[in-house]
Amino acid sequence: MQPVLTRRGLATLGSSLAAPAAFAQQGYPSRPIRMVVAFAAGGNSDTMARLIQPRMSAALGQNIIIDNRGGAGGTLAAGQVAQAPADGYTLLFDAVSFVIAQFIHRGTPFDYERDFATIGLVAEAPYVVATSAASGIRDLPGVIAAARRDGLAYGSPGIGTPGHLTGVLLAHQAGVRLEHAPYRGGAEVARDIAAGTLPVGILTVSSIKPVVDGGRAFAVAITSARRGGIEGVPTIAEQGFPGFDQTSWNGILCRSGTPEPIRRRLEAALNAATSDPEVRTRLAQMGAEAVLADMDAFTQRLTRERAAVSRLIRETGITFG
Repeated sequence: MQPVLTRRGLATLGSSLAAPAAFAQQGYPSRPIRMVVAFAAGGNSDTMARLIQPRMSAALGQNIIIDNRGGAGGTLAAGQVAQAPADGYTLLFDAVSFVIAQFIHRGTPFDYERDFATIGLVAEAPYVVATSAASGIRDLPGVIAAARRDGLAYGSPGIGTPGHLTGVLLAHQAGVRLEHAPYRGGAEVARDIAAGTLPVGILTVSSIKPVVDGGRAFAVAITSARRGGIEGVPTIAEQGFPGFDQTSWNGILCRSGTPEPIRRRLEAALNAATSDPEVRTRLAQMGAEAVLADMDAFTQRLTRERAAVSRLIRETGITFG
């Protein structure tokens, strides 16, 4: 005779099946965690990841191993995490390019919206609109006037970067022609601005500040809603474009389906790292501001930014080819 499961028996069976998963969550982490960084070693994002790594490790009681997987617009790193188990042992350290990637790399075997869950932001930073001293342009109205008169080239760290999209948005709102010149990184943009071969660049504070301090460039506008990064430089919003607010950020994500208790544990560890005074000071030196991790707020931000990029593409006809 086959055994019959009563309602009480089913409840007992369900409890026994759920117990291993619950135990795994309570014991998390029980082994080292791999953090896949979507950038090559040595850049700003990698530096941030390595800055928070030991503090998060201390808070979790386990080592975090950095795995740099730069290239292919971040899809190599994202693909690694999208294929990993949803157990909190494989994390993705990425930047705002995570939002833009889904509009550029449409053939990926994973879904940027479906396959990832948030842990929290690490830091946020404005970009800077800078002009070459050789261009004769000293302020944002001068940039707009030159672009309206003859069109104007601007450099950014690459196609689909915040600098690129900031230029597209600024040109759209001002009704002028700004021609995008993509570079391999901010250092190359800063080099050509300093040499006078590129009139305008939109790039990070850390990339352009040495050139500004050396008198070979002018910082004419900050792209965020409030001032920061370089003292005394007004925002784009203050110079005739109310509501203009474009920033770069870095954050940590994991595989969707990762249990919420594990995500909350990681969120708390990230907050412990970004609350460290030394971390906050180092980030400020890089032109960034530490952000209190909140996975729910991060999720909402991703939704807003995806909608904003989609709207910009629709209104301007921008392509990423």
